[in-house]
Amino acid sequence: MAEGIDRQTAQWYVDTALAKLMSRADELGDDLVSVRPDLEGANSVFALVTHCCGVLEHWGGAIIAGREVARDRSAEFRAEGSIAQLEAMVSAQRSRWLRDLADYDAGAPPRVEPRRHDGDPETITQGWVVLHVLEELYQHLGHVEITVDLVRAAHPAG
Repeated sequence: MAEGIDRQTAQWYVDTALAKLMSRADELGDDLVSVRPDLEGANSVFALVTHCCGVLEHWGGAIIAGREVARDRSAEFRAEGSIAQLEAMVSAQRSRWLRDLADYDAGAPPRVEPRRHDGDPETITQGWVVLHVLEELYQHLGHVEITVDLVRAAHPAG
């Protein structure tokens, strides 16, 4: 029996997360999408969505598909830009994700073994990787939800 979820279901969850992320970013508009809440270590919505694209790129591209990926994770959290730039980035990343999962097999091992962390299962499958991606996307969607509320409260005229 294959471990994880099928490609179609996974794609629905990825598409839903990306749509919700972009909807919340759109609420802020160009003036506020790169604003960080006044809390130590807080990230802007632009940075969080950029990081979500990095998650898709790393886990889908490098780990599942086995392609070379150059990622600067720390730069993702410093990223700033416009809604149009964010939409273009998300659209391009979604297209790469679809290509990266073209040969997805939930029960198969990933093409590249990910770095291990405490608590990871003994056997990591492509299905596990996809579930991990979904975990990260929805965790950061929660961060975006809170960030939008904080930024809007601090900039009510924006």
